Amino acid sequence: MTDRHVTGPDPLTRFLRAAAATPDRLAVRSRGAGLTFAQLADRVTALAGALRERGVRRGDHVGVCLERGVDLVTALLAAWSTGAAYVPLDPRHPDERIAFMIRDCGPRLVVTADDRPTRLTGVEVIVPAAVGPATAPVPVTPADAAYVIYTSGSTGVPKGVVATRGGVASLLHRLEAVGAYPDEHRVVGWNASASFDASVQQWARICRGDTVVVLDEEERRDPARFGAALAEYGITDVDATPSHWEAVEPGNTSLPLRLFLGGEPVSPALWRRLAEAGRQGRVEAYNLYGPTECTVDSTTAPIEGDEPHIGPPLPDVEAHVLDDRLAKVPVGVTGELYLAGPAVARGYVNRPGLTAERFVADPFAGGGGRMYRTGDEVRWRADGALEFVGRADRQVKVRGFRIEPGEIEAAVAAYREGCAAVVVARADDLVAYCVGDVDLDALRAHLAAQLPAHLVPARLVPIAAFPLTVNGKIDLAGLPDPDADRIDGRQPEGKYEELVADVWADVLGRDRVFADDDFFALGAHSLMAIRVVARVKKELGTALSIRDVYRRPLLRDFAEFVRATHVGAAATAER
Repeated sequence: MTDRHVTGPDPLTRFLRAAAATPDRLAVRSRGAGLTFAQLADRVTALAGALRERGVRRGDHVGVCLERGVDLVTALLAAWSTGAAYVPLDPRHPDERIAFMIRDCGPRLVVTADDRPTRLTGVEVIVPAAVGPATAPVPVTPADAAYVIYTSGSTGVPKGVVATRGGVASLLHRLEAVGAYPDEHRVVGWNASASFDASVQQWARICRGDTVVVLDEEERRDPARFGAALAEYGITDVDATPSHWEAVEPGNTSLPLRLFLGGEPVSPALWRRLAEAGRQGRVEAYNLYGPTECTVDSTTAPIEGDEPHIGPPLPDVEAHVLDDRLAKVPVGVTGELYLAGPAVARGYVNRPGLTAERFVADPFAGGGGRMYRTGDEVRWRADGALEFVGRADRQVKVRGFRIEPGEIEAAVAAYREGCAAVVVARADDLVAYCVGDVDLDALRAHLAAQLPAHLVPARLVPIAAFPLTVNGKIDLAGLPDPDADRIDGRQPEGKYEELVADVWADVLGRDRVFADDDFFALGAHSLMAIRVVARVKKELGTALSIRDVYRRPLLRDFAEFVRATHVGAAATAER
């Protein structure tokens, strides 16, 4: 059994040690800005002093509503210095979502670049450049809260997961212990949103002395910009979901690269491609698995061989594959995964019932303890690795985001009396089948105002009634194909319309598309837009941005823009 208590020092302590040991090393940088470890430590101390002057105390929550950049790192570390937990409030989330999180977790104040933000009414705010008296960091224990990150809730209400400082210390320790984080200094690309738990294992690497590069939105989403950023900043390590990596992979020319994939299963094709890249020394890839409730990563596997798996449990993690009676199942038999150890979170903010349901007594711990019921079905392999099988409930993962369909269904029901929906995942998209008096455009606007972008269904499909099983339950398998009633439109004409039509059809997984089709109405999302840009560049050598796709969603308009850009580039090259 793994020793639960060998987790290493507190992450803030490690950061301060790194600042003392390498004060002139670049700690964090973003487009047009950068700070050494000494400069960052000074800024953290100044902001922490200002937070304490405003009443922040150990155990409080501090909201952080900042765009991606060096100020974001400063704010997160400053919250820790006061003994508080940070609560990321993504500026791109709808106002109502942010307002709910503020009401739910009750932050003492919010760090934001705008000192008069209308969307943060009812809570005190402070700017990241605020300066207060310098004092030593507040002492904490491993049980103190480190952050609160909100995930989708099955009842329609997001739930805030309270992770601990000991859990973050364990995260760093366990990835170092298996060699995923090497001893030498690395340059780490921070790719994930701060409101997504994968961000913790990216930005917190600054605590071990690594340099963190905060990629901006364009660098994250545009294949050419992504690849250029890797080369320009000298990034050695980057983390992504498999879907995101496949979208930006064509722009990667930075070799060799250590790649961490997580958030969703790795397809067999991508696994084999990365395994081959590993054999050639181009990419060293790891597959990571873990729920938010267990501080990001619980298992890992080097991507080698032909068969995808999630690897063995990391040090500090105890994994149990159990049947319905909480008995351990043999190797090769599917059961539900339960996780125990110091990385298990405290529970959910203001949700004692749900906390008791998901965080259960650990019958295998000699001195007592808790284990987290993941809801994931897995099975042991003979070599000690775990193989992911699927979910035991309706929860789905789409593009790395954990999604409870019930939260979206509740938002649809709140749109208008008599409206209801069933939400399912189709390939890499969410589809909402809606009944009732529904204006689809108005419903989409309603959902966009209530939910983060990753929870807004790509397709809204009106149906007369939900299909039912003989037992009177909704028959998910009986829901219609959302494209079954597709009628013909204008056929693409000419070289550029036909090229774009081929690219769109391939990216969308459709047999055909029409010249008057709207890319996003067909169910596209930002990762698909990235793939379109990459494919056009491959076919024509013409560099576009994903903004070009968003600004011209109709196929005929986008094809005309591609034509004009391609012809203009060719004419310029001939001069």
